[in-house]
Amino acid sequence: MTIRSFKGVTPKIGKSAYVDEAAVVIGDVELGEDASIWPMCSIRGDVNLIRIGARTNIQDGSVIHVTHRFGELPEGHPVRIGNDVTVGHKVTLHGCTVEDLCLIGMGSSVLDGAIIRSKVLLGAGSLVPEGKVLEGGYLWLGRPAKKMRELTEQELKWFEYSAKHYVTLKNDYMK
Repeated sequence: MTIRSFKGVTPKIGKSAYVDEAAVVIGDVELGEDASIWPMCSIRGDVNLIRIGARTNIQDGSVIHVTHRFGELPEGHPVRIGNDVTVGHKVTLHGCTVEDLCLIGMGSSVLDGAIIRSKVLLGAGSLVPEGKVLEGGYLWLGRPAKKMRELTEQELKWFEYSAKHYVTLKNDYMK
């Protein structure tokens, strides 16, 4: 089964959201309207919450997980992903925050407590270490990720275009 409850908590999926039958969504997860989860994704909200915004797409093979709550970290590390975010293939997001209008490049990893501010382009294969905050409006790249340059107007427009494209694509899959 693609969408599974855990300890009595069932994922909440927006009416227009798409979850591919080869993906799995478990536990305390909410998907916004027009969000899309593609094949082989694992989104596991078993020990903390995961929130994924409207028109956000999580592409093939990506893993989203959380850190549980405990003594020194009473809130743990949930995952919060904003609206109009494109998460490329085979990305790992663990206990982090990604704000609106971002593109997370293929094969990247974002670790506990990291925050990716709005309008960040994270280059493919990048690593965002625990607790790091990426300033918006820039291309970040590397292992660990470093600020490379300001984004161009064309790149900034791409965030919205990519989100709209994936809404159209998921609509085709839902027909």
